[in-house]
Amino acid sequence: MTRSGTPRRALVTNDDGIDSPGLHALARVAVRAGLEVTVAAPHEEHSGSGAALTAVHSYGRLVLHRRQLPGVDAVRTLAVEASPGFIAFAGVRGAFGEPPDIVLSGVNKGPNTGTVVLHSGTVGAALTATTQGLPGLAVSLEGAADWTAEHAWDTAEEVTARALRWVLAHPPGPVVVNVNVPDVPPGRLRGLCAARLAAHGAVQVEVGETGEDFVTLTYREAPGRPAPGSDVALLREGWATVTLLGPPGEVPGAGYPGLDPA
Repeated sequence: MTRSGTPRRALVTNDDGIDSPGLHALARVAVRAGLEVTVAAPHEEHSGSGAALTAVHSYGRLVLHRRQLPGVDAVRTLAVEASPGFIAFAGVRGAFGEPPDIVLSGVNKGPNTGTVVLHSGTVGAALTATTQGLPGLAVSLEGAADWTAEHAWDTAEEVTARALRWVLAHPPGPVVVNVNVPDVPPGRLRGLCAARLAAHGAVQVEVGETGEDFVTLTYREAPGRPAPGSDVALLREGWATVTLLGPPGEVPGAGYPGLDPA
């Protein structure tokens, strides 16, 4: 870190894998913010892995593959055969170079809202950083589950840059700043505001037909109206939301200066 305590080195990861456009967007934002960036992301998708510590070893060695990302060719980039939680766990110990001062995770393809953030690999990587005393920033884009479709990645970059500026100006200690971005053009974004976690996420799973060797699962938008002021409600209204998540075993911090990163 700098003498002022501002993060200087960033580890950028995700749970969608090294080829995700959201990861590339996050890396570009981090570079433009002046951070020394190392990208270490799963070699394949690890969505829903939470903070799991899983990895592939070959003769006791973690398996890595050198890669390049479009627009940030000079950044050290690694595809790692491990979960995002493991990558953050190893990264803060210097596995991929100088230990980072902050872990940035995302931009996830799909929202991470409500109490189901517990299961998110995107949030899990950032939460793992908090157990080592570092801040984490997790960013997700609503409605971006289909990579082949057009989505508001430019809006995601704009919001991510804004949230990162706030984190760098107000280092929150070992806390995750969880950001969700609506899938709307920049001109339709209502702003960025603080929110609390909804009781449920934006998407729910329903169990359908069951058999001897299968279970049918259906994913759909959560029914009913979410509680006013919750991250799910505000996201549906066109707001980008920010929620502070404390490290496991601790009460989330409150009253950080400038919590609304306007």
